[in-house]
Amino acid sequence: MDNKKYIFAFLITIAIFVVAIFMSNYLGQKKLEDVRAVENQLSLDILSSETQSTLLEETSCSDVKNNYLSGQLAELGDKLSYAASQNSANNADIKNLKEYYSLLEIKDYLLMKKITTKCGSHPTFILYFYANTDKCPDCEKTGFVLDALRQKYPSIRIYSFDYQLDQVAVKTLISVYHLNGILPALIINGDPYYGYQSLDELETTVPALQRLKYSLSN
Repeated sequence: MDNKKYIFAFLITIAIFVVAIFMSNYLGQKKLEDVRAVENQLSLDILSSETQSTLLEETSCSDVKNNYLSGQLAELGDKLSYAASQNSANNADIKNLKEYYSLLEIKDYLLMKKITTKCGSHPTFILYFYANTDKCPDCEKTGFVLDALRQKYPSIRIYSFDYQLDQVAVKTLISVYHLNGILPALIINGDPYYGYQSLDELETTVPALQRLKYSLSN
């Protein structure tokens, strides 16, 4: 009788173990499929945004305020962050998408500087350089501050770049603005600001944001 109980308990244990392995493999495969779907959609979104960028080169001054590309870049950045969080940041596909996305950001930045100069408008441009949290503990907080800035002042154009990304265009951008490696780093209308600063601190110390805050309150 006791032997039957032990055998029965053993079989139940084996069954639980097999089910656990099956569920683990299933969930792992499901997660991989979900991430792959996000990567595929992200690739299409980036291609769509690149096409829009080319079309915007022919834009008129009356269309500058209606540039949807910069808003879509922010959405693409969020999708890319999600894909990276669900998979290894060193994943080759994620890395390639990040590099391509960075090129698209630089292209939009240069394009909008050219268009707004031609049209006589002066939007605020922010280039945000970050690194992984283990290299830059304050970068995540700075990201939240920039999200708040974007919501408060929709006219601001914010571009985010991984400082450690081994990509020639990003390295050139770092060289052009003479960044010294202190992160997080913000280039606001050409001027560098290093380290974490709250929303209030940025609005107090950055002339362009002072003007935006003043115009919003009047």
